[in-house]
Amino acid sequence: MTRTLLSQFSRRLRVERRIATRNGPSLPEAKTEILSGLTVALALVPEAVAFAFVAGVEPLVGLYAAFIVGLVTAIFGGRPGMISGATGALAVVMVALVADHGVQYLFATVVLMGILQILAGVFRLGKFIRMVPHTVMLGFVNGLAIVIFLAQMEQFQIRDASGHETWMTGSTLWLTLGLVAATMAIIWVTPKITSAFPAPLAAIGLVTVAVVLFNIPVPNVGDMASVKGGLPSFAIPSVPLNFETLHIIFPYAVILAAIGLIESLLTLNLVGEITGQRGGASKECVAQGGANVITGFFGGMGGCAMIGQSMINVSSGGRRRLSGIAAALFLLSFILFASGIIEMIPLAALVGVMFMVVIGTFAWQSFNVMRRVPLSDALVIVLVTVVTVYEDLAVAVVVGVIVSALVYAWNAASQITATHRKSHSEKGARVYDIKGPLFFGSSASFQELFDPRKDPETVILDFNQSRLVDGSALQAVEAVAHNYKSAGKTLKLRGLSKDCHALLSGAGQLIVDEDHDPDYSMAIDYEIATGRIGGGH
Repeated sequence: MTRTLLSQFSRRLRVERRIATRNGPSLPEAKTEILSGLTVALALVPEAVAFAFVAGVEPLVGLYAAFIVGLVTAIFGGRPGMISGATGALAVVMVALVADHGVQYLFATVVLMGILQILAGVFRLGKFIRMVPHTVMLGFVNGLAIVIFLAQMEQFQIRDASGHETWMTGSTLWLTLGLVAATMAIIWVTPKITSAFPAPLAAIGLVTVAVVLFNIPVPNVGDMASVKGGLPSFAIPSVPLNFETLHIIFPYAVILAAIGLIESLLTLNLVGEITGQRGGASKECVAQGGANVITGFFGGMGGCAMIGQSMINVSSGGRRRLSGIAAALFLLSFILFASGIIEMIPLAALVGVMFMVVIGTFAWQSFNVMRRVPLSDALVIVLVTVVTVYEDLAVAVVVGVIVSALVYAWNAASQITATHRKSHSEKGARVYDIKGPLFFGSSASFQELFDPRKDPETVILDFNQSRLVDGSALQAVEAVAHNYKSAGKTLKLRGLSKDCHALLSGAGQLIVDEDHDPDYSMAIDYEIATGRIGGGH
């Protein structure tokens, strides 16, 4: 009896351990997650401060945004391991708003931006990210890597006596470059020696200690701005609640919401490819929106997913929500308690970390891909990369999707063909077997396939191997039918699929409306009613 109870208890204990391991991190995993979060938090500080300067607001506005957006999305987001915070893509849009109307209007805009993002998640608009082609993703990744690299160039500038930004020269430049190289070398070597802690964290720690001990004269975080502050406090944005305010903030909110969601969902896909996770787009939209609503009421500038910080987190071993939560809490602790220590970190160490992120983010295989894919796809990769660098991410993705769609439409339009044969069911009639999709791109070519003058009295178009897609297809069919009618001849349709049948029936173009033909249980030849779409004009 005792052995039976012990055996049952042992089995139950093993099951509980497996469940605990599956649902939560083990102690070594938790340590990795927390250290990864610490690494991300250290890299977040200068970025949040820099983006605040770009937007024309105080550094704490950027830091609060990084904390609140990072924490909320880490808990409720659609992809564990992703890091969110204040970003440059959003900051550049905010500049004009802050300059013209002040920071309070920015906070109101961020709240409205969050509401729009929540609505996008509720209506599951995030699923449209699936329409982004792989070539656009490659261009996005490459462009973003270049943007991250160029953003680090600001750290090689110092202020002269008159307060103007000038490029480093002399020993300061060489010392900074040396520390950047040392940081990159440590990140490269550390994984070969030990995996006890993230390599970027080791690099930041060692380089900081060396700078402090040897009093190396290079810029540090404290030279940018003080990161010391208190807890963010709740406050309703101080703006008039009227339509004039809505007229001011709504356009900015729409642009910011679109940029934020596009960057977040593309980062979600990228992190998912690395970690082997799928789904979560709508959940991420709601989380991003909720985070921005909250940060708008707590004096933050808003934010979205950060691909650079997400790559740091994933490469450092962060795979769970714990790493993102730890990063946000570490960032808050820096603001409240450890600003003096954080301000001692040399910017060169953080630049070295970001350079390694650039190397890891850039899709180097895209050079081989461009040699093997069609020329149009290679051009899309280059186009998206260039637009990302010179314009912004949202515009680049939209341009890439549009160009890819036009290329597809052009290729699909060339596939519409027709071969004719004698009809087996109707004596003297000619049957045209249509192949390829009939849509706006192929409608003109479709109409050129037929010559009513040379055809017999009855012509049948068989759509077994074709589909009518849109209004242009309806217009094209009606135009062909009108031409045959003008020539005193009859045109019939056959082999309509259910969707084609519904499309023609809805337009009122089918004279005989039967349900047999869509199921192909019997062949029904439909006559066409002209004058419905305007195809006879």
